Amino acid sequence: MVLSPEEVSRFLEAAPGLKYKAALSVAYGAGLRASEVVALKPEDIDSKRMVIRIEQGKGRKDRYVMLSPQLLELLRNWWKAARPRGWLFPGQNRINPLSTRQFNRACHTAAQTAEIDKPVTPHTLRHSFATHLLEQNIDIRVIQVLLGHAKLETTALYTQVATRAIRDVMSPLDRLILQSKKTEPPA
Repeated sequence: MVLSPEEVSRFLEAAPGLKYKAALSVAYGAGLRASEVVALKPEDIDSKRMVIRIEQGKGRKDRYVMLSPQLLELLRNWWKAARPRGWLFPGQNRINPLSTRQFNRACHTAAQTAEIDKPVTPHTLRHSFATHLLEQNIDIRVIQVLLGHAKLETTALYTQVATRAIRDVMSPLDRLILQSKKTEPPA
């Protein structure tokens, strides 16, 4: 399941509070898994290099993902409002991180508020991130690194839903016809 960019925008605006708007924006804006979002610490945000460090992601691997200027601004607003210590997104007990269950609930609440009829989970945001990058013609190997996939085949699954990218590809047949029309003598 993939959300359109317009649906993602509505969804993020409908997040239940600044903490969840920031957390859900990280999930979409950097393509993170729910477990990676809730495990973030303030020191994982590197504003000088404009990257987010993902420590011990799936497969126990560390990686870096991009940090957009808009996401950095949102995270700074969240940090100024809450001054989180330890975890970037603390749970109800500030000693612990936000649970993936709480994160999932916030995701469902935002989808309902935004009146999105599709089932939306944190993984939907990750899937939408990858699909939207493919639709912008970002190399699939770059997307593989951003998602933290060990195998290109895993990332290639996202190509099945990148409909705009598929639609924009010109068939070799169309190219042949265009070329033959260019070389035909004027009638």
